[in-house]
Amino acid sequence: MANQLREFTLEEVSKHNAEKDLWIVINSKVYDLSKFANMHPGGSGVLYDSQVAGKDVTDLFFSLHRQEVLAKSAYQRLIIGTVKGQQQRIIPRQPGDIKRIPYSEANWLAAGFFSPYFKESHRKFLHVARKFAEEVVFPDGEVNDPLDRMPSPSVIQAMAKNNIIAMRIGPGPHLKGRQLFGGLITPEEFDYFHEMILHQEMSNAATRGYNDGLLGGGVIGLPALVYYGSESLKAKYLADILDGKKHICLAISEAFAGSDVAGLRTTAKRTPDGKYFIVTGTKKWITNGHFADWFVTPCRTEKGLTVLLIPRTEEVTTKLIKTAYSSAAGTAHVFFDGVKVPVENVLGLENGGLVVILANFNHERWMMTAITVKIMRIVVEETFQWAHQRIVFGKPLLEQPVVRNKLAGMIARVETSQAWLENITYQMNHMPWKDQAKYLAGPIGLMKMQTTRSAQQIATDAVQIFGGRGITKTGLGRIIEGFHRTVPFDAILGGAEDVLGDLGVRQAMKYFPKNTRL
Repeated sequence: MANQLREFTLEEVSKHNAEKDLWIVINSKVYDLSKFANMHPGGSGVLYDSQVAGKDVTDLFFSLHRQEVLAKSAYQRLIIGTVKGQQQRIIPRQPGDIKRIPYSEANWLAAGFFSPYFKESHRKFLHVARKFAEEVVFPDGEVNDPLDRMPSPSVIQAMAKNNIIAMRIGPGPHLKGRQLFGGLITPEEFDYFHEMILHQEMSNAATRGYNDGLLGGGVIGLPALVYYGSESLKAKYLADILDGKKHICLAISEAFAGSDVAGLRTTAKRTPDGKYFIVTGTKKWITNGHFADWFVTPCRTEKGLTVLLIPRTEEVTTKLIKTAYSSAAGTAHVFFDGVKVPVENVLGLENGGLVVILANFNHERWMMTAITVKIMRIVVEETFQWAHQRIVFGKPLLEQPVVRNKLAGMIARVETSQAWLENITYQMNHMPWKDQAKYLAGPIGLMKMQTTRSAQQIATDAVQIFGGRGITKTGLGRIIEGFHRTVPFDAILGGAEDVLGDLGVRQAMKYFPKNTRL
């Protein structure tokens, strides 16, 4: 298209500066705004200003708008040519490419840095995962998140085709025989670092509710079936879920109990013939619950807790819960009204459900931490870029010491969280699932607590630097606004911060040597 565009001099452009004959230059391209002026969201008067009409307004435009605005087809149609002898000053990053803003990437991706954890396969994997997310997932999220709509079936199908649904559950036998990203990596090579990369690259700070609607309920619920379901149960249901044909969620929290799983009241009573459980009760704040086909559900049985895989039947109803983020997440109130569940649907041991729940929490909390770290980094990138380009009192905002001080704290928080995450992920790569439950529950709980507390401080500092834009849902600060509004989700989902901190200390107490003194 660029070769077909006519070239103009800046002098030629300057002559088109009146009503019904209005041209401007943005980033070396000439735009004819003659018919668009009256539709300009900021009013036509702004465009007829003597500093705008017929001028190169590149700096002014990027002080008011995100560069993604120019990519919209409606604005692409306004391009009539290029400026003779000019090159683009602002170079858009291509999908999948590494970012260039300092600290916008973990340092294993930065030029000149090294890591003991990541291999070339991780770099290739990141490029493909990022490209998929930026080309397939994010555009769908931008449309559906504000409309409270779950991800489009075409996105779910594309994820299933690349076996992304299966990879987000982690390494394991469920990957056997599956082509991961078309053969980019074998199931045997796939490790928790690949999974960490996938979670992070699929996360978009601008569409937090949609992120969870992107089968997040399956990510936190499906491991219970994979690791604790019988072979016959997995053979019957696992493939349909991994292939995106059916959806699954984790249904633990109730109005009566959240982090206190021992306080759950949903009951499962055996039928006289012993072949079924009759489940009665309610669950609340269940991610993906509104569109799930299967519910991984802890229930109170005769001698303890039992986790059941419950199908959606006429006796199972759901109701959307309005939260601070998009209903695209399908957050639901779930009602079990005497639903009949075969005893074969027990996950783990009957009355041994607490073991299943606690082990499952580790992967859930680790995944949530990985996503939080990624979104924190996006916010650092946005804030650093804004402070660099925003001019106040005649110089960049970044020249203000107080702003640099806030940025220093933001960078330190995201880098320490990243380092802890990488260390935990390395341990996971060298521990079987049961050992992870034994040794990592405490460290993962502490890591998530520290990360979400850091995230909330980053959100506060970012809003201060962005000012009014940081509390506006559109425009330059929209990512900051969305992060600030939804960051409490990360601090609550998977266990409240105080509960996780206490868990970390209590687990450490179990291994405290008795023969030591100060």
